[in-house]
Amino acid sequence: MSILMDISAALQKGRAKVVKELVNQAVAEGLPSKQILEEGLLHGMNIIGKKFKVNELYVPDVLVAARAMNAGTEILKPLLMASGVEAAGKVVLGTCKGDLHDIGKNLVKMMMEGKGLEVIDLGVDVSAEKFVDAAIENEAQILACSALLTTTMGEMGNVVKIAEEKGVRDKFTIMIGGAPVNESFKESVGADIYAPDAASAADEAVAAIEG
Repeated sequence: MSILMDISAALQKGRAKVVKELVNQAVAEGLPSKQILEEGLLHGMNIIGKKFKVNELYVPDVLVAARAMNAGTEILKPLLMASGVEAAGKVVLGTCKGDLHDIGKNLVKMMMEGKGLEVIDLGVDVSAEKFVDAAIENEAQILACSALLTTTMGEMGNVVKIAEEKGVRDKFTIMIGGAPVNESFKESVGADIYAPDAASAADEAVAAIEG
């Protein structure tokens, strides 16, 4: 349907106002809200994610596209809830205790929302205890920790330990990422997934939930 392609194209260009108008138009034409979300907004965000992964687009482009997506999802949210459409999965996300960096975390959030996941953003300077409690409380399938400072990476290991202590280690997938983090660090702390960038993190989260 061409209006859905128009929504996707406007989102990719970051034209929030146009996205809003087109989403309203699609709703008025009687298109199901789930279809508008998946074939319009998420379709556009997926393309942004792929281009970002191969460095065809950069952080500012993603931020602008995400703003356009939010403009569209604001209209659809109440309609999706009314029709009983649930998110593809739930993620608890935050930056580790002692670290106040949030650009990487915010990109991961946008990419995950762009895949249709519900993201509970705990913000920055999040303790291991808070990560685990939030994942239990929200019944999340994924617990995602970000760190930019080497001094705060240890908190990721604490997240795994506390999940084990509380007997909930098998209840969710623990995902870690950030500039100083790598695959061998993931192994050393016992996390489940290491993602090198925001787009990969979103793909890995979807795969883990579907798996």
